[in-house]
Amino acid sequence: TCHGNVTTVFDDPRKGPEEPGILGFMRESQGFFPEDAAGLSINEMRNCYDRLCAHFHGGRPEGMQVAGMTAPGPAGDIALRRYVPRGARDGAGLIYLHGGGYVLGSLDSHDDVCAGLAELAGATVIAVDYRLAPEYRFPAAFEDSAAAVEHIMSNAAAFGTDPVRTAIGGDSAGGNLTAAVCLKRRDDRARVPAGQVLIYPTLGGDMDRGSYVSRANAPGLTTADMQAYDSWYMGPCDDAVRMSKFRAPLLETNYEGLPPAFMIACEWDPLRDDCYGYAARLEAAGVAAAVRHEPELVHASLRARHMSQAAGAMFASVAQ
Repeated sequence: TCHGNVTTVFDDPRKGPEEPGILGFMRESQGFFPEDAAGLSINEMRNCYDRLCAHFHGGRPEGMQVAGMTAPGPAGDIALRRYVPRGARDGAGLIYLHGGGYVLGSLDSHDDVCAGLAELAGATVIAVDYRLAPEYRFPAAFEDSAAAVEHIMSNAAAFGTDPVRTAIGGDSAGGNLTAAVCLKRRDDRARVPAGQVLIYPTLGGDMDRGSYVSRANAPGLTTADMQAYDSWYMGPCDDAVRMSKFRAPLLETNYEGLPPAFMIACEWDPLRDDCYGYAARLEAAGVAAAVRHEPELVHASLRARHMSQAAGAMFASVAQ
């Protein structure tokens, strides 16, 4: 847990995770991408990712009400999917932005993640299907996410949520979009979410330092992978665009007025230290921030929760 402006994380001296469940997850995951995955086309990568997600899909809890909805966006309607569990607590809500490097993922890829969070948290979860790169580069995904959050927060009754009790969250690229949307809403003097939940997020940390170096070849996600995703997301752009805080929230200089944050940092993940950098900045601005460090987990461990005790405990902590 992050307390007192934690800014330093000492690398685990082991060569990798040791929990049998997470090792099994890593072995199964490897089978969905060829060794020369770098040579795949975007569509081939998406097909591999979709098959992986379908393989690890844990199903929806019994009694879960699921409905397709839409929000108006800058390029047309944005698809949403609402999950309402049995015994949902009155007004409790989570707006969820999926991961996938801004290139992969959809409402279907994170269907069981959202359903599972809704069930464990007793909250209505609303998933957002933003535009993907490289067909739609930055700021398309960010603008779609911001528009969807505005629509949901402004029409809470239609979604069965209370804006005072609605948080926003996401994993990986979705964690980036979560933090960026919170910055925009704070800047616009709009109602900020009740909290921000960032699951192994990418927040724009220096790729020449910290865990981007010490965990450069981590299983499941490498620093080279992150550089490729960033290239697809940004494309050719000038420095002003690349230095936008809505692309890299760690470039912000004022963190006052942001929602409290709960973050998951996986030891075997190049993105690990982004959590600690963000938490330190929030705490310095008087915003509550906590980081749950996961010594056995790798990037994408949400999908390992039915195989790994550590991943299952992490998932439960997010819902809590």
